Amino acid sequence: MHEYSIVQALINQCEDIVKENEATEVEKLTVKIGVLSGVEPDLLQTAFDTFKEKTMCESCEYIQNIQPIVIRCHKCNKESTLNKNEYCCPSCQSIELDVIDGEDLMLMQLELE
Repeated sequence: MHEYSIVQALINQCEDIVKENEATEVEKLTVKIGVLSGVEPDLLQTAFDTFKEKTMCESCEYIQNIQPIVIRCHKCNKESTLNKNEYCCPSCQSIELDVIDGEDLMLMQLELE
């Protein structure tokens, strides 16, 4: 399960930020999970709950924001959010697209004490 290694890297990143800012702990942690990121949100939550013990994230509020797929069409140049995994432009039905959001897992916000 690669969610464990993702959480370990996330906690390490949080601890580095805590030290850089001379804080003592993380109060709130928000991540954005793209639907195409390959990360399973439920497994990531379980992994976070498992690995946060005895870290600076132990008592923090953990929030996951799921990012849908956002595309830009080459044909009509419109930007759209896809609600289904149908990779065509909702406006003109073209399949000549660029995915501009929804592929990444990102640390979006930390609140420190």
